Formats: sequence, structure tokens, C-alpha cells
Amino acid sequence: MSPLTRLRLALVLGLAAALTAPVLTQAAPKKQPRHKVQSDQAPDVVTYGRRDDVMALARHIAERQNLEVQWVSDTLAQARYLPNVAKLIMPPPAGTAKDWSAYRARFIEPTRLRAGVEFWRDNERWLRAAEEKYGVPADIVVGIVGVETLYGRHMGGFRVIDALATLSFDFPTGRKDRSPFFRDELEQFFVLCHKGGIDPLSLKGSYAGALGMPQFMPSSWNKYAVDFDGDGRVDLHASSADVIGSVAHYLAEFGWQRGMPTHYEVAAPVEVVDRAVLLVPDIVPSFTPAQFAERGAALPEAARQHNGLLALVELQNGDAAPSYVAGTANFYAVTRYNWSSYYALAVIELGRAVANIVAATVPEPQQQPPQPQQPPSS
Repeated sequence: MSPLTRLRLALVLGLAAALTAPVLTQAAPKKQPRHKVQSDQAPDVVTYGRRDDVMALARHIAERQNLEVQWVSDTLAQARYLPNVAKLIMPPPAGTAKDWSAYRARFIEPTRLRAGVEFWRDNERWLRAAEEKYGVPADIVVGIVGVETLYGRHMGGFRVIDALATLSFDFPTGRKDRSPFFRDELEQFFVLCHKGGIDPLSLKGSYAGALGMPQFMPSSWNKYAVDFDGDGRVDLHASSADVIGSVAHYLAEFGWQRGMPTHYEVAAPVEVVDRAVLLVPDIVPSFTPAQFAERGAALPEAARQHNGLLALVELQNGDAAPSYVAGTANFYAVTRYNWSSYYALAVIELGRAVANIVAATVPEPQQQPPQPQQPPSS
């Protein structure tokens, strides 16, 4: 075979191999994240860096609050995008049934009750002082702190600045956009840290950016937190006195009325139409006791004498029949802490259960030993 023939044969075989071989395509370049990769963290952790909208908000915050622009912008540049925060802020899947009995069982349980009794006994002085000043009973304050953080045991493990930045700049789609709310909270967070001399990168809280034992959002901290122990600073992480005073102050500012019950037992109307009419305002007290009666709702005597409006509050129990209570203005005040009737009733019932245990186990006062009799004077 001549060299020319061998060359032609090689070309033919090479072309055939090329035609029958699998086609290899160059991988498309990965889309660059919108954030700057943080080199000293895991590969999937990204920081916001100098993103235009982040830096624009930093300048806006600094100008509105008279803060140093460099401090705000440099701090925000270190905020991290947290995918878990974006997931946790989403509502439960559509069709998920609410269940009051299951919700209640999460909070009225032995561990929380024991911790509540300990918290009450350790802080009875402050609980009494808060009730005297603000009119909010000890059991309500104890119930809120217990439901929120198990008396400081579960205050959240997310860096607050990361949570607030994620929800400010990358609020997930699929629900109503609340990024303006979280941008306001991010601004208030910088105010809080500046006022308290706190490193914004150091504070941890919930996935929504709530802080401390009472889980105050930054704006609530700035508006309602009080230095109840008088040590010159507000500490909602370690000062039980400040926590108790701040929770009571918050509820008082949102309409708590001294001496008023939170709710009454009620038998909801049998007629669907009457029940539906009373349920329209939801948790907002809107009907007099007489109007409840006109619609077929049966109230106990104390509720019939109530001097104020009531709300028919429905709590679903999964596949079982719903539970109902007649909520007062004080029930509504508790829902201003967390806009949920389930939350409010859990707070009330946890606090009441702790109060009952405390009352039942108060040690009886010790009798004074008999004094030795003085010998008769001569």
C-alpha cells in the first residue's frame, strides 16, 4: 500500500470515528450568584457585598438616622444570604389543617411548665412590680416569655443582620412581599446597635430577626423595651427584669386594660348564619354580650355582665369540631404581640397553668419558735 493510499485510509477511518463518537459539548458557565462569595465560609455561603440596592439602602439608613455611612455600608456588605430564612418565612402548604389541640400541646407540657415555675419564683419581685405599674398580670407575662423562647433557652441561632438582609433584599416569591417591613426593621436594627454600642454582626435571633427572651423585633425594642432594673441599659437577653417590664409595657401600649379578663367560655350559635355573622370580625371585639345572645351564643353570667365588646374566636381542631371562646379587648391585646388567636390562647393557658402550680406549691410560712419566757422579776 502506497503512502498516499495509507493517508487516505486514515482520513476515512478518522472521519468515521468522529461521526460515530458521542458528541461532547462544553459545559455552560455557571450563573454567577448575585452576591459575593465569602472565602472563609462554606462554598454555598454568600455575602451581599457592594450590591447596588444594598449600598443604596445603607446610604438611606445612614442619612435618615444620622449614622456614619461607612459603618452602615461596611456592615451590610458582610450580611449573608440565608436560604433557610427564605424557606422558613413561607406559610405552610395550602390545605394544611389547623389544630388547636396539637398547637396547645406544644406549649402546655412538663418541660415548659417546670421552667415557667422556676422563672416565676426567681422573678416574682419584678412580676409584681410590672403588674403594679402596667396592670398586666404576672401569668400573662410568664406565658409570653414561655411560648416565645422557653424562658430564654431558645432565642434563635440566626445572625439577625443576615436574617433581616435576606428578607429585605431577597424576599421569596410565592407569598405577599413583606420586604418593605423588613427593610424598616433592618434600619431599626442599626439604630438599636448604635444606641447600645453593640456590634451588629454579633447578635443572633429568630429567622425573622426577632431578639432576646421576648423576641422583640428591632422596632419594638426601640419603642417599648424598658430598663426595668434601673442599671442604665436595656438588656432583653440576660436581664429578666428588663424582659418582664418590656413585655408588660408593650401590652399596655397596645390596649391592655387592668383587671379585665382575656376571654370567656362560650357556646357558639347552632345556626350557621348566626355563627358566620359573629365570626366575620375574627379576633376584633365587635359585639356586645346582648348581641351575642341575639345570635344564639350562650355566655356565662360573668360574660353577660361584661362591660365591653366581645369577639367570637374560632380555633380549629383538625377533623374534630372547632373550639370557641369569647375574646375581650385583652385577648385582642395579646394578639398584637403575635397576630394569632392560637398563639394568644396558648400564652394565656400556659401562664394560667404555671400560676396554678406556683399557687399550689407555695411553702407554708414557718412558725416562729417559742420565745423563752423571762424569769419573773424579783
